[in-house]
Amino acid sequence: MNIFKIPEKLKTIIFDIDSTLYTNADYAFEQVDVQVRHFASIKKISCSQARSMVSDYRKEWAKAHNGQKISLANTMKAFGISIEESIEWRKTLIEPAEYLGEDKKLQETMEKLKSKYNLICVTNNPVLPAKKTLDALGILDKISDIIGLDTCGISKPAKEPFLLAAEKAKCKCEECLSVGDRYDIDLAVPLELNMGALEVEGVTDVYKLPEILI
Repeated sequence: MNIFKIPEKLKTIIFDIDSTLYTNADYAFEQVDVQVRHFASIKKISCSQARSMVSDYRKEWAKAHNGQKISLANTMKAFGISIEESIEWRKTLIEPAEYLGEDKKLQETMEKLKSKYNLICVTNNPVLPAKKTLDALGILDKISDIIGLDTCGISKPAKEPFLLAAEKAKCKCEECLSVGDRYDIDLAVPLELNMGALEVEGVTDVYKLPEILI
């Protein structure tokens, strides 16, 4: 866990979902790879070719941007796949329940946090698979709102999803804390917006949040 900043008057916690609210390497890989395989079928190339294209583009992009990471949606956009098309892919291709199950400890954690803070999710997946993920974990009822790729039509690290989260929570940016597993995607922009930021390595770090924040 890496705590960059916790707001003095914290009112809202903005959670990333994937690899933050669960730790499942197989599912984390499959979420990306199922889209890459679909891309391969559309372009009539092999899956290995498609994987190389995505990997190579991301590496070159990172080199040109001081090591920062680029989202899969923005990567696909560079290959001619619109955000709208990516959204539809994710709605139909991603099935969280095949990989995830109820997490009692996470449920208890979120219940404790919900007793004091508003909990919102900001994800680069569309709202539908995000809801499926939260439902599979058993915490959908603990989240007041979900800002997805199809909500703003733009993926993190854009500022718009975070600003919308603060607006929906009816609080100032400096009263929000962003929690995620990727600094470049989940935390850098919130810090620029004067939000708090906390980096986790997975759900075991999320379990510790009540001790830190309450």
